[in-house]
Amino acid sequence: MRASYPASDGFIERDGVKVGYEVFGEGAPAVVFTPIDAIVHSRAWKAQVPYLARSGRVVTIDPRGNGRSDRPAEPAAYADTEFVADTIAVMDALSIDRAVLVGICTSGWRSLLAATMHPERVLGVVSMGTWAPYLTPPVPERAALDFEAKLDSYDGWNKTNRHYWLEHWQEYAEFFFGELLPEPHSTKQLEDAVGWALEIGPETMIVHDDGPVASSSREENEAILRRVRCPVLSIHGEVDRCQPHSRGARIAEITGGDFLSLAGVGHLPQAREPILVNRAIRDFIDRIAPRPQSRRWTHPLTRQHRLLYLSSPIGLGHSRRDIAIADELRIQRPELRIEWLAQHPLTEELRRRGERIHPASAHLAAESAHIESESAEHDIHVFQAMRRMDEILVNNFMVFADLVEDEPFDAWVGDEAWELDYFLHENPELKRAPYVWLTDFVGWLPMPDGGDAEAMLTADYNAEMVEQIDRLPALRDRALFVGNPDDIVGDALGPQLPGIRNWTEQHFDFVGYVTGFDPSEVKDVAELRSELGYGAEEKVCVVTVGGSGVGAHLLRRVIDAFPQAKRAIPELRMIVVTGPRVDPESLPARQGVEIRGYVPDLYRHLAACDLAVVQGGLTTAMELTANRRPFLYVPLRHHFEQNFHVRHRLERYRAGRCVEYEQTDPDALAAAMVAELGRPVDYLAVESDGARRAAERIAELL
Repeated sequence: MRASYPASDGFIERDGVKVGYEVFGEGAPAVVFTPIDAIVHSRAWKAQVPYLARSGRVVTIDPRGNGRSDRPAEPAAYADTEFVADTIAVMDALSIDRAVLVGICTSGWRSLLAATMHPERVLGVVSMGTWAPYLTPPVPERAALDFEAKLDSYDGWNKTNRHYWLEHWQEYAEFFFGELLPEPHSTKQLEDAVGWALEIGPETMIVHDDGPVASSSREENEAILRRVRCPVLSIHGEVDRCQPHSRGARIAEITGGDFLSLAGVGHLPQAREPILVNRAIRDFIDRIAPRPQSRRWTHPLTRQHRLLYLSSPIGLGHSRRDIAIADELRIQRPELRIEWLAQHPLTEELRRRGERIHPASAHLAAESAHIESESAEHDIHVFQAMRRMDEILVNNFMVFADLVEDEPFDAWVGDEAWELDYFLHENPELKRAPYVWLTDFVGWLPMPDGGDAEAMLTADYNAEMVEQIDRLPALRDRALFVGNPDDIVGDALGPQLPGIRNWTEQHFDFVGYVTGFDPSEVKDVAELRSELGYGAEEKVCVVTVGGSGVGAHLLRRVIDAFPQAKRAIPELRMIVVTGPRVDPESLPARQGVEIRGYVPDLYRHLAACDLAVVQGGLTTAMELTANRRPFLYVPLRHHFEQNFHVRHRLERYRAGRCVEYEQTDPDALAAAMVAELGRPVDYLAVESDGARRAAERIAELL
């Protein structure tokens, strides 16, 4: 799922070649991403487009040879001047008089070339890792390559060879982008780039690289650059292995432009350092095309005390505990104004409670919808889904970063707000307030069928987290684990990495579990059942799958099992709660089964039931544990948190009975329900003061 979808798209056609483009946002000035080097396509800008499109019109153009554009067979069709002409033709088709052009490598050169060929159309140029082959000597490792010769060995950069490309294109792409991404922990960016390279193939890439260029000497390169009259921002990584760092500096010098040198960064800063690049482009645009600003400043002595709360929208469990913590904070600090940066389905619960949802929330991209889009039948490969949510996380961090740049807050709290924690550690200079991180699990874990590849990836993600905390141990002013040390799995974070429990004990405070409700409210179960309309003789089974739409298949299976369970237990009554993202009308009707949509205060129904059937989500399972109710839980397949972290915790509490989804045919599920219903429980007690303890630790920072 993308963070932003185009408002429109289309094609221009020149000399029989169709070139695809997409348009996002509206307003001036327009930003046009010049056709990129055809080894990738315009999705290479996925981390920039949603952010820039919030404040203006953004156009991306697929290069000839890749994406939605045609793949002409003649080298002349790939001349750098043809890419310039494509850019201007797209601008003409969209009635864009002038634009800021943005490019990288060859498209950086094409942007500068456009500024000389069509100066009246170009407001400014942002160019990264610019390709200008004769301007300065090449990277030493690439200085003496022979593209045409058949070699005895294709080690290292010798892979840049026609014969190797034709026989080993994927291996070349993996090597090439591995060199372009020298930064550690670049597995997702590498995976993306290789995938885009496979869309062009070696034959077309060879023709593309044979395309003529507008200069053939250093003197011609410099002459072209001296004709650039618009503002220029040259960005270049200091460990760029594709284009030498000195080239970026020289381009800025010749054009009189600004130079942003990136220490420790390779050739693809837009992918590896998206927050920095987004803000650099934004600041450049604001300098050359300033827009009217309206801002309000409040004297510190009259400011309200404000806390910004970010709560994960993936499921509804976070909302329960975060609202409970917020309520405790208000008791301890009555003057505190809590504002939420949140999205659906969390916002439904917040609105019902009368909480303040910050207007900036409207700009957040839908994380929960993305997770659902990655799901299959009771199956969500959540680790891989989180990896593929990268552009959404960038977008949502940019929303946060702009908000806190404009408005002061006394503290920030992020409950599994992954984008906040990750990008703050990557961009610590953006920290402006005390910051609290909450989570109920630590450590990505591989699923067994993921093999060595997934084990490597999860370990790499964990290693990056460990390195971030080691490098910036004080960035999290508080790190709160929602639970206790015994709730943590015994696994290691990866080979040569610490054990998860040991590492968590060193870096977190433990506040105990946060139930999100006062157990004293539901102490008299008989009275509660009467209040909810449940008969004393009825055996009430509540079925719920939380706040996502992934659980519809399980709901259907439980409904199918009801008739058989009803025959065994005639007094059985089933309440199926679909939650906010499953349409009750999509489920089959069964006599004796009541299907309800979103149910406020669902915890009260769970406290009153005789049996529950749920997914493997922590919140609902722990509510049932706290209320000492029998329950079956069915972890989502490939959901590592439910299968490992949650299951470990429930086994520690001796709570519930785990049922694999493959064991939920009507006969097996009905038998499990009958066996579990009314079973005496022997659960460990769940503490009831977790919200207060968490609030105390947060309040210390205010």
